[in-house]
Amino acid sequence: MDVKMINPFIDAIMTIMPQLGFQNIVKGKLSVGDQFVESKGITVLVGLTDQLRGNIAYNLKEETAMQIASKMMMGMPVTSLDELAQSAISELTNMVTGNAATNFEKEGLRVDISPPSIVVGENFKVKVSSTKFLVVEMVADSLVIELNIGIG
Repeated sequence: MDVKMINPFIDAIMTIMPQLGFQNIVKGKLSVGDQFVESKGITVLVGLTDQLRGNIAYNLKEETAMQIASKMMMGMPVTSLDELAQSAISELTNMVTGNAATNFEKEGLRVDISPPSIVVGENFKVKVSSTKFLVVEMVADSLVIELNIGIG
């Protein structure tokens, strides 16, 4: 997979997270994954279709998801990943992937996205690609969100 395919996602995180109140957003480690993502606690899958096909799996720890959900809900305490918190995390991935799709369209590629599917729990694997995929860690105010991008 071409590394250029990750830039629209990085740009989307850099655009969306400040709108939610995060101030320091940086790119962390970049690596290559092999077919499966092992869940850190919360994994959200979003499909990509049309001229660009594949999946993106957002992978984060439950504590991270609760902190992000709290910020998205104007600081309301989130002590468990209940339906409202899960909805907030799903909306975050929808916003980021939608923004990335818009970025791809600016490059001449039409991309549609599927509704996010959230999976809660540890010790399971999600298939992202039939071959290799790219793994990008994004850090927003010390909270790590792992993007597993399998395109093509």
